[in-house]
Formats: sequence, C-alpha cells, structure tokens
Amino acid sequence: MTAASEPRPRLVYADKIILAPMVRIGTLPMRLLALDYGADIVYTEELIDWKLLRCVRRENDVLKTVDYIDKTDGTVVFRTCARERDRVVLQLGSCDAGRALRVARLVESDVAGIDLNMGCPRRFSVLGGMGAALLGQPEKASGMLRGLVEGLSIPVTCKIRVLPSLEATLELCDTLASSGIAAIAVHGRTIDERPQHANRNYVLKKIAEHLSIPVIANGGSKEIEKREDIFRFKQDTHCSSVMIARSAEWNCSIFRSTEMLPMEQVIRDYLKLAVDYDNSPSNTKYCVQNILRELQESPLGKRFLETQTLEQICEVWSMDNYCRAKTQEYRVKGFQGRFEVAPERLGILSSGGSKRKLEEEAEDVQLMCCAFLRNKYNDESSLPKSRLARWTESNRKKLPSYVTIHEEKLFRSVVLVDGRKYGSSFWEKNKKWAEQGAALVCLCALGVIDPETLTKSGNLLA
Repeated sequence: MTAASEPRPRLVYADKIILAPMVRIGTLPMRLLALDYGADIVYTEELIDWKLLRCVRRENDVLKTVDYIDKTDGTVVFRTCARERDRVVLQLGSCDAGRALRVARLVESDVAGIDLNMGCPRRFSVLGGMGAALLGQPEKASGMLRGLVEGLSIPVTCKIRVLPSLEATLELCDTLASSGIAAIAVHGRTIDERPQHANRNYVLKKIAEHLSIPVIANGGSKEIEKREDIFRFKQDTHCSSVMIARSAEWNCSIFRSTEMLPMEQVIRDYLKLAVDYDNSPSNTKYCVQNILRELQESPLGKRFLETQTLEQICEVWSMDNYCRAKTQEYRVKGFQGRFEVAPERLGILSSGGSKRKLEEEAEDVQLMCCAFLRNKYNDESSLPKSRLARWTESNRKKLPSYVTIHEEKLFRSVVLVDGRKYGSSFWEKNKKWAEQGAALVCLCALGVIDPETLTKSGNLLA
C-alpha cells in the first residue's frame, strides 16, 4: 500500500466528533471501531519521537496495513491502514523541533494530520520536556508548531490543558495560534486536576469566542453518557468540535447516531478488528478491561482476566473459531505475525547485568514462537523449567543455563542445554515467563513434548 499520487482531501476540524488520544487505547482496532460507529476523526495514542525515528516503514500485504516496526526489537510501534488514512491524526510526543519535524515527515504520507501533545501530565512526559512541560514554554512550543506547519503538507494541531488563570490560558492560546496551526484541542482541567474535578467549560467557551481557529472541547466525559450529551457539551462550550476520551473508552458506540450498543456487542466488534489486524494480546486485553470496568469482578470478567493469548480472549465471547480461522488464513498467505519480526542479532544479558551481543547469528538459536500460559499448569513440578531440569538430571547433563533480553518492559530468554541454545521468539511481560517459554521450546526440540500438543493448547503461536 503506497501513498496516492493524487491530491488528498485536507482534514477539517470544524463540526466534528473526535476520538481523543488515549494511552494504550488509541491503537488501530479501537480507532477503526470508532470510525465504524460514526466518529469523524480519530487520534492515535501519543507516540514518542525518538521511538518512531528508530522504526522502519513496512507495507504489510497480508493485513493491508502500513507498519512502523522498531528495528531494535521487532515490535509494531504504529500500525495504520487505508480505511483511516484521511481521518487519523498522529499525536506526537516531542520536545525538539528538529526531531518532531523529522518524525512528522516520516509518517506524513500515512496520516491526515499531526498533533503536538502539550497536555499530558505524566511524569515520564514532563521530565522529558514533553507534554504538559511545554505549557510553561509557549515560545518554544510555538516554534515547534511553526516548524511543523511550514514543513508539512498536512494540517498541524496541538492539544493543551487550561492554565490556572483565564488570562494566562488566553495568552497561551494566542501564542500557539500564531504559529499557523489548523485547530487547538483544549482539555478543561489543569495539569494538577483529575477526572473528579469539574471541567472548566466556561474557560473553553472563552477560548472558543476568543480564537478564530477551530477549538476542540475535551474533558467532558463525566457529562457525556449518550450521544445527545455530546452536542450539549458542544453547546455549553461554544467550541467547534468535541473530543471524547473516557466515554468512548468505556463504550465506543457513543459515536453512533442511533442508540448505543450493549457492552457485549461492543467487545465482539472490537475483538473482530483486533483479530483482523493482528493486535497484540496485551493491548487487546487492556482495551477490553477498560470496557468491562467493574465487571472484571464478575464470573465472566474473572474468566477473561485469566486469558493470555488473543484466541483465549476471543473464546470468552465465543469468537475463538473466528480467531483460529483468520490466523490460519494469514499463515497460508505467509504472514509471520508480530512476534516473528526478530532483531537482526540476539542481544542477551550477562550475569553481571551488562548487555553484550552474541557472536553467533540469531539462527544459531533454535527458535519457536511459543508462549508460556501460566494457567495451563497446575503445580510447580509441571512447569517447563522444572521438567527440563529433571530431564537434564536424569540424562546426566549440566543443568539448564538461562540468559535474558530486556527491552521496553518485554523479555525474551535463551536456554543452553547440552551445548545448544533454544528460545522463543515470543516476547513475554516478565523474566520468569520468558525463561519458561525458552524451556518449552527446548522440551519440544528434545522430543519431551509434542509440538502438536502445544498448538492445540494455544501455546505454540507459529
């Protein structure tokens, strides 16, 4: 999939209902679900500039997507597709004008707009000079925006929070608007305020009346329970458009022009998109958790919380057959999956904790895409590491030796047994599970476990 050569329609921010940028929520399946339900524009979650800069752009012929893949660990940082190309805005986390422009140019042909995040109060963003830290540096922020406006062919916006005083907020908005941005999204709380605090709708109204560019109202989810509430919020703030976060996170059918759908249907609609676009199980699970909310304590919720793979998640809502069929379809077409995109060389941690590179190529490690599913094992003695230790002891071999990679909160391990290395190409969320996955691969290679058994149980993913 390549960028079209003909002129693209320019994104307009007036009179729109928009899916807000939300950490871990605004991935491709949720964005497409919002568009299917009636959203006009969808924002990605905040993507950090340096992380995108270390990505390679790949066109995925099987999924019909464009993937930005981290060269260091093979994970998909950003995935998009033609369905959203003219309505998706990439929200950028940056504190450097040059770096921001480089990243924006990298993704320019695949998105409809760029938004500079100036409202995120997270410690990570603020300490890095990004997000809400830019609220205190309006000239720097304006310079970054101006560089983006002048260097791109697509619209540029920013998202801010209000300041403690109305006068300071209006002055900030004037400075930012002077950069030539197409619109400004404003969350009606300060960086110190949280959802339990009232949204300052009167400040949003003053901003909308003060500026000549579209103002997008944000922060009203406490007041938005149905579609009619969206327009009431818009009327109260006099803003051009409304940006919805939590209400959409809890039930994305808030965007529908007719009645909202029951939670079960929303989850099923979301899971279909998650399967269709090979969304990671961890991200899929997080999004479903935010739909379930307090129902996570119900019998269905507890069953769901025990899941680890996408197929297991789908099984809770009787969609496991669809998941298996789609996975098989993709395999036949040659799609290796998100966990098969491995680093060019396998880095491991030495016992001293410092990173080093193996002298051998990654092919010297016997790899399988094998996940460790803790709920499949009843006791410690049945765990793969325990079984492998018993095998080496009974066969008078040295005990297994494990080394582990740790990248961006993900782990992969290699186990050394009888002079050979074994490992899973599946990235786990902790070191213990990564070691168990490596032990599983070794047990398969040694013939102790039949790989077909793992495939049926959902452990073997490729």
